[in-house]
Amino acid sequence: MTCREFIDFLIDYFEDDLSAREHAEFKDHLVECPDCTEYLKSYAETITLGNAAFADPDAPVPSDVPEVVVQAILASRKRST
Repeated sequence: MTCREFIDFLIDYFEDDLSAREHAEFKDHLVECPDCTEYLKSYAETITLGNAAFADPDAPVPSDVPEVVVQAILASRKRST
């Protein structure tokens, strides 16, 4: 498995949708590639942080978020409904 193939399999890995052979190749690549191991860790952390950020949709917006960002998000929500 190449690093590019590894990245292509990330979503399937996290959704537990890899075949046994693909899963073994994925894990074998991690043993051989410290860069992909670090990438996997940062990807997992991003998922964790993203889930935490949206855990409470009624939570107040942190005061350090620029108002222009808040308005852009609100405008985007209006367009998507």
